[in-house]
Amino acid sequence: MDGLFITFEGGDGSGKSTQSRLLAEWLEGRGREVVATREPGGTDLGREIRQLVMHGKDHVDERAEALLYAADRAHHVATVVRPALERGAVVLQDRYFDSSVAYQGVGRSLSADEVRDLSMWAVRGLVPHATVLLDLDPEVGMARLSGRGELDRLEAAGAEFHRRVREAYLGFAEQDPQRFLVVDAAGDIDEIQTAIRARVASLLGAS
Repeated sequence: MDGLFITFEGGDGSGKSTQSRLLAEWLEGRGREVVATREPGGTDLGREIRQLVMHGKDHVDERAEALLYAADRAHHVATVVRPALERGAVVLQDRYFDSSVAYQGVGRSLSADEVRDLSMWAVRGLVPHATVLLDLDPEVGMARLSGRGELDRLEAAGAEFHRRVREAYLGFAEQDPQRFLVVDAAGDIDEIQTAIRARVASLLGAS
């Protein structure tokens, strides 16, 4: 049985965690092993990097930020993702290299191509079978986060930053429509999940 790698992307507050959880429940009901993880923070090393980059008191240089995310990604793929795929599991991951290209490459105004190349080198070319892009107006996303306490460094980066990130994601999806499933994250939760399950079912049938 072949493994399946599915990533969830989108702005803050778009519902990635909810949709990943619902999909995991559905897949487990079909008898599949599911590994639900995230970046950064899917390993002990990743949790330390997440704390440094997103909640640390010191300013993190833009290039240093990109390199730290790449370091986490290399370790995470080597120790969690690839082993799970090799044993036939379905890996559901909250954020992957598209996040780095959108947030560091476009949002932070670094070179998107350089950030993408760095990530691909870190993961030895591992590309998801499918990427679910939960598209949402950044203002709506931030409103959803308003009751969750203090924002992290990226969440608090400002409206213009998050507008650039959203446009970057939509551009990625336009360039790679076979991998991306774009869903209106402002819609009904169950309807969003139905669309995601339909895409995943087609992949399971082909695996």
